[in-house]
Amino acid sequence: MKDTANTLKRISLLVLFIIVLTGCAQAIPIDECLEVAPYGFFGGLWHGFIAPFSFIVSLFMDDVALYAVNNNGSWYDFGFVLGAGILFGGGGKAA
Repeated sequence: MKDTANTLKRISLLVLFIIVLTGCAQAIPIDECLEVAPYGFFGGLWHGFIAPFSFIVSLFMDDVALYAVNNNGSWYDFGFVLGAGILFGGGGKAA
């Protein structure tokens, strides 16, 4: 019973920490992002591969983002998810 209470406390602290960190996020005006051509499938694939590194760098640098706002929609999203899934081993081990 005591282990369950400790686990619950740790999860609660982690969620609180994540909420505090995301509350510090800064929004970039969309007009600045739209000056270049939108990213497509391969841009999303690359961003998915480098997502963990981009996340760490984005904590310390304001001009680095994890996800490209200026994208072409579903193909970029598909590439991003595919790239992140390949990097983290996919869901094959979950079954």
